[in-house]
Amino acid sequence: MNGTLGCAEGATPAGRERLLRIIDLARWAPSGDNTQPWRFEIVADDVLIVHGHDTRDDVLYDFDGHASHIAHGALLETMRIAASAEGLTLEWTHTADADDRQIEYRVQFSPSAKVTVDPLYPFIEKRVVQRRPMRTTPLTESQLSALLAAAGAEYSLQFFESFSARRAIAGILWDNAYIRLTCPEAFPVHQRIIEWGARFSKDRIPEQAVGVDPLTAKLMHWVMQSWERVSFFNRYLMGTILPRVQLDYLPALSCAAHLLIKPKVPPRRLEDWISLGQTVQRVWLTATQQNLHLQPQMTPVIFRWYARAGRQISRDPAFVGLLQALAAHFERVSNTAKDESLGFFCRVGSSTPPKGRSLRMDVSDLTR
Repeated sequence: MNGTLGCAEGATPAGRERLLRIIDLARWAPSGDNTQPWRFEIVADDVLIVHGHDTRDDVLYDFDGHASHIAHGALLETMRIAASAEGLTLEWTHTADADDRQIEYRVQFSPSAKVTVDPLYPFIEKRVVQRRPMRTTPLTESQLSALLAAAGAEYSLQFFESFSARRAIAGILWDNAYIRLTCPEAFPVHQRIIEWGARFSKDRIPEQAVGVDPLTAKLMHWVMQSWERVSFFNRYLMGTILPRVQLDYLPALSCAAHLLIKPKVPPRRLEDWISLGQTVQRVWLTATQQNLHLQPQMTPVIFRWYARAGRQISRDPAFVGLLQALAAHFERVSNTAKDESLGFFCRVGSSTPPKGRSLRMDVSDLTR
């Protein structure tokens, strides 16, 4: 943690240091492609402002900002857990613009003799994304029970554990990856999110955490210099095959289970998406506590959001049919009705820790 920041008006040095410790842990909350759509402002010993934003204008996968709103919820939950180690509880309120692009969260901390350190506290920094194949060792009853309890009463969890179920999910991810890799509107996102040649990255995904072998990584790096190269490889050299095999199909088979979080009440307000993010973080930290790794698989959920809202992802009309087919495929496999909501999708399993991982921006860069 960078402790060289000056004291904000209204905050004492001791109060500011305490909030900086909370920020230092809270910043490890997950966000799509490590975008970290938040900045912090300390205004008093017991008050912190989180300036949240979304990436919908630049990121195809941030449907109406909801992926960022989920990340905001994960941040607030991580902040609550971190505050428990300081003997603090927190309450938050928010104000937002008309379409929730810019959101200001006012977080009030209060000391409490009753608060105890949250059991998930030790796992905040240990939580990582594992994009490589995991072991197929089945989840234990204890692990399943812990994940179910973490989700709470407002969400249901659906597990896809058998080989046939994992193979069915692999088929969905295979089709999903074709859309992801051939959609020209997705290319700018893919081009900028990877830090090539890196094991760690403060604001992107490092190459060594992507999940492909070194030769494929070199080829991907060269091809992704321009959309023309990507289009040529996709059309004439089956350029989607190798990354789809390594990034989607094989990992889908090589895990203990796929996990789908379904809200029992469809999310409609900003608060609903924040609540989903809080639940996602509790489930993810619980998986870490249970010696499991996790990889989000959100693009099929997001593409289904587009399809069921009648929205397009591309100027190319061919993707309308591809999205509808993917949504229908996902619904058949998951036994989901067209009007039923899907919240978060991932795979879980045990594995050795990944060698590369996304880090976070320094506290000094995130704090106003």
